[in-house]
Amino acid sequence: MEIGNRQDQQLISYLALRKLIGLAGVSLPIVLPIVCLLFGEAVFQFSISDYYGTHSRNILVGVLFGLAFFLLSYKGYEPIDSILANFGCVFALGVALFPCTHPMQLVKVIHFVSAGLLFSVFSWFSLVLFTRQGPAPTKQKKERNIVYIVCGWLIVASIVCIGLACTDWIFNSDQRTKYHIVYWLESLALFSFGYSWLVKGEFMFKDK
Repeated sequence: MEIGNRQDQQLISYLALRKLIGLAGVSLPIVLPIVCLLFGEAVFQFSISDYYGTHSRNILVGVLFGLAFFLLSYKGYEPIDSILANFGCVFALGVALFPCTHPMQLVKVIHFVSAGLLFSVFSWFSLVLFTRQGPAPTKQKKERNIVYIVCGWLIVASIVCIGLACTDWIFNSDQRTKYHIVYWLESLALFSFGYSWLVKGEFMFKDK
Protein backbone atom coordinates (compact mmCIF):
# COMPACT_ATOMS: atom_id res chain seq x y z
CA MET A 1 0.00 0.00 0.00
CA GLU A 2 2.85 2.35 0.88
CA ILE A 3 4.51 1.74 -2.49
CA GLY A 4 1.23 2.42 -4.27
CA ASN A 5 0.78 5.72 -2.45
CA ARG A 6 4.32 6.80 -3.32
CA GLN A 7 3.71 5.97 -7.00
CA ASP A 8 0.48 7.97 -6.96
CA GLN A 9 2.28 10.93 -5.39
CA GLN A 10 5.05 10.71 -8.01
CA LEU A 11 2.44 10.63 -10.78
CA ILE A 12 0.69 13.70 -9.36
CA SER A 13 4.02 15.54 -9.09
CA TYR A 14 4.87 14.57 -12.67
CA LEU A 15 1.55 15.89 -13.96
CA ALA A 16 2.03 19.08 -11.96
CA LEU A 17 5.51 19.51 -13.49
CA ARG A 18 4.10 19.18 -17.00
CA LYS A 19 1.39 21.74 -16.22
CA LEU A 20 3.97 24.18 -14.87
CA ILE A 21 6.05 23.82 -18.03
CA GLY A 22 2.93 24.40 -20.11
CA LEU A 23 1.87 27.45 -18.11
CA ALA A 24 5.35 28.93 -18.46
CA GLY A 25 5.13 28.68 -22.25
CA VAL A 26 1.58 29.99 -22.57
CA SER A 27 1.94 32.87 -20.11
CA LEU A 28 5.27 34.31 -21.27
CA PRO A 29 4.00 36.17 -24.40
CA ILE A 30 1.16 37.59 -22.30
CA VAL A 31 2.96 38.64 -19.14
CA LEU A 32 5.91 40.37 -20.82
CA PRO A 33 3.79 42.96 -22.72
CA ILE A 34 1.62 43.59 -19.64
CA VAL A 35 4.67 44.46 -17.54
CA CYS A 36 5.91 46.83 -20.25
CA LEU A 37 2.48 48.46 -20.37
CA LEU A 38 2.57 49.04 -16.61
CA PHE A 39 5.99 50.71 -16.88
CA GLY A 40 5.02 52.85 -19.86
CA GLU A 41 7.31 51.05 -22.30
CA ALA A 42 6.57 49.83 -25.81
CA VAL A 43 4.14 46.97 -25.27
CA PHE A 44 5.18 44.85 -28.24
CA GLN A 45 8.87 44.40 -28.92
CA PHE A 46 10.49 43.15 -32.13
CA SER A 47 10.76 39.65 -30.58
CA ILE A 48 10.29 37.87 -27.27
CA SER A 49 14.05 38.10 -26.73
CA ASP A 50 14.00 41.88 -27.08
CA TYR A 51 12.16 42.14 -23.78
CA TYR A 52 15.65 41.80 -22.29
CA GLY A 53 15.92 45.54 -22.76
CA THR A 54 12.73 46.31 -20.80
CA HIS A 55 11.44 46.01 -17.25
CA SER A 56 10.19 42.53 -18.25
CA ARG A 57 13.77 41.25 -18.35
CA ASN A 58 13.72 39.57 -14.92
CA ILE A 59 10.48 37.74 -15.74
CA LEU A 60 11.86 36.53 -19.07
CA VAL A 61 15.10 35.28 -17.51
CA GLY A 62 13.26 33.79 -14.53
CA VAL A 63 10.89 31.82 -16.75
CA LEU A 64 13.77 30.56 -18.89
CA PHE A 65 15.67 29.39 -15.80
CA GLY A 66 12.51 27.76 -14.46
CA LEU A 67 11.95 26.06 -17.80
CA ALA A 68 15.56 24.86 -17.81
CA PHE A 69 15.08 23.37 -14.34
CA PHE A 70 11.84 21.65 -15.35
CA LEU A 71 13.48 20.15 -18.44
CA LEU A 72 16.45 18.98 -16.38
CA SER A 73 14.03 17.28 -13.98
CA TYR A 74 12.05 15.62 -16.77
CA LYS A 75 12.51 11.88 -17.18
CA GLY A 76 10.95 10.31 -20.25
CA TYR A 77 10.10 6.76 -21.21
CA GLU A 78 13.42 6.11 -22.94
CA PRO A 79 16.99 7.39 -22.39
CA ILE A 80 16.77 9.58 -25.51
CA ASP A 81 13.86 11.45 -23.93
CA SER A 82 15.91 12.49 -20.91
CA ILE A 83 18.92 13.30 -23.08
CA LEU A 84 16.94 15.66 -25.30
CA ALA A 85 15.27 17.22 -22.27
CA ASN A 86 18.76 17.88 -20.87
CA PHE A 87 19.78 19.48 -24.15
CA GLY A 88 16.62 21.59 -23.91
CA CYS A 89 17.80 22.69 -20.47
CA VAL A 90 21.16 23.79 -21.93
CA PHE A 91 19.46 25.64 -24.79
CA ALA A 92 17.08 27.44 -22.40
CA LEU A 93 20.06 28.56 -20.33
CA GLY A 94 21.79 29.66 -23.53
CA VAL A 95 18.83 31.89 -24.39
CA ALA A 96 18.77 33.30 -20.85
CA LEU A 97 22.50 33.88 -20.35
CA PHE A 98 23.37 35.19 -23.81
CA PRO A 99 20.94 38.04 -24.55
CA CYS A 100 20.31 39.21 -28.09
CA THR A 101 20.69 42.81 -26.90
CA HIS A 102 24.36 42.28 -26.04
CA PRO A 103 26.81 44.35 -28.17
CA MET A 104 29.06 41.35 -28.90
CA GLN A 105 28.12 39.49 -32.08
CA LEU A 106 29.18 36.11 -30.65
CA VAL A 107 26.75 36.48 -27.76
CA LYS A 108 23.93 37.25 -30.18
CA VAL A 109 24.82 34.22 -32.31
CA ILE A 110 24.78 31.91 -29.27
CA HIS A 111 21.40 33.37 -28.27
CA PHE A 112 19.75 32.82 -31.65
CA VAL A 113 21.24 29.34 -32.13
CA SER A 114 20.08 28.35 -28.63
CA ALA A 115 16.60 29.71 -29.30
CA GLY A 116 16.30 27.81 -32.58
CA LEU A 117 17.48 24.56 -31.01
CA LEU A 118 15.17 25.05 -28.01
CA PHE A 119 12.15 25.39 -30.30
CA SER A 120 13.36 22.29 -32.16
CA VAL A 121 13.35 20.34 -28.89
CA PHE A 122 9.86 21.64 -28.18
CA SER A 123 8.61 20.34 -31.55
CA TRP A 124 10.29 16.96 -30.98
CA PHE A 125 8.48 16.55 -27.66
CA SER A 126 5.11 17.23 -29.30
CA LEU A 127 5.61 15.24 -32.50
CA VAL A 128 7.58 12.24 -31.24
CA LEU A 129 7.56 11.79 -27.48
CA PHE A 130 4.00 12.79 -26.63
CA THR A 131 2.42 10.85 -29.51
CA ARG A 132 3.75 7.47 -28.41
CA GLN A 133 0.97 5.10 -27.52
CA GLY A 134 0.35 1.55 -26.43
CA PRO A 135 -1.34 -1.23 -28.41
CA ALA A 136 -4.82 -0.16 -27.28
CA PRO A 137 -4.93 3.65 -27.03
CA THR A 138 -8.03 5.23 -25.52
CA LYS A 139 -10.23 7.70 -27.37
CA GLN A 140 -8.81 10.49 -25.22
CA LYS A 141 -5.25 9.44 -26.10
CA LYS A 142 -6.06 9.62 -29.81
CA GLU A 143 -7.55 13.09 -29.28
CA ARG A 144 -4.45 14.20 -27.39
CA ASN A 145 -2.23 12.91 -30.19
CA ILE A 146 -4.05 15.14 -32.67
CA VAL A 147 -3.36 18.11 -30.41
CA TYR A 148 0.32 17.17 -30.07
CA ILE A 149 0.77 16.81 -33.83
CA VAL A 150 -0.93 20.14 -34.57
CA CYS A 151 1.10 21.91 -31.88
CA GLY A 152 4.34 20.31 -33.04
CA TRP A 153 3.88 21.34 -36.65
CA LEU A 154 2.83 24.84 -35.61
CA ILE A 155 6.15 25.15 -33.79
CA VAL A 156 8.01 23.91 -36.89
CA ALA A 157 6.06 26.29 -39.13
CA SER A 158 6.78 29.18 -36.76
CA ILE A 159 10.53 28.49 -36.84
CA VAL A 160 10.52 28.36 -40.65
CA CYS A 161 8.43 31.53 -40.92
CA ILE A 162 10.71 33.38 -38.49
CA GLY A 163 13.66 32.47 -40.66
CA LEU A 164 11.85 33.76 -43.75
CA ALA A 165 10.58 36.86 -41.96
CA CYS A 166 14.11 37.83 -40.98
CA THR A 167 15.09 38.09 -44.63
CA ASP A 168 13.92 40.71 -47.13
CA TRP A 169 12.21 38.16 -49.33
CA ILE A 170 8.76 38.81 -47.87
CA PHE A 171 9.02 41.72 -45.41
CA ASN A 172 11.47 44.58 -45.28
CA SER A 173 13.04 45.84 -42.05
CA ASP A 174 10.40 48.53 -41.48
CA GLN A 175 7.54 46.06 -41.89
CA ARG A 176 9.14 43.56 -39.49
CA THR A 177 9.47 46.26 -36.87
CA LYS A 178 6.08 47.88 -37.43
CA TYR A 179 4.03 44.68 -37.33
CA HIS A 180 6.14 42.81 -34.72
CA ILE A 181 6.13 39.79 -37.03
CA VAL A 182 8.85 37.87 -35.19
CA TYR A 183 7.15 38.49 -31.83
CA TRP A 184 3.85 37.04 -33.05
CA LEU A 185 5.49 34.02 -34.63
CA GLU A 186 7.47 33.31 -31.47
CA SER A 187 4.29 33.74 -29.44
CA LEU A 188 2.53 31.19 -31.63
CA ALA A 189 5.39 28.74 -31.08
CA LEU A 190 5.30 29.32 -27.31
CA PHE A 191 1.52 28.97 -27.13
CA SER A 192 1.72 25.72 -29.11
CA PHE A 193 4.51 24.39 -26.91
CA GLY A 194 2.74 25.37 -23.70
CA TYR A 195 -0.63 24.00 -24.79
CA SER A 196 0.85 20.62 -25.71
CA TRP A 197 2.45 20.35 -22.25
CA LEU A 198 -0.80 21.35 -20.54
CA VAL A 199 -2.56 18.56 -22.42
CA LYS A 200 0.25 16.16 -21.51
CA GLY A 201 -0.24 17.17 -17.87
CA GLU A 202 -3.90 16.14 -18.21
CA PHE A 203 -5.11 19.70 -17.87
CA MET A 204 -7.68 18.53 -20.43
CA PHE A 205 -8.46 15.39 -22.50
CA LYS A 206 -8.15 13.16 -19.45
CA ASP A 207 -8.64 9.41 -19.80
CA LYS A 208 -12.00 8.34 -18.50
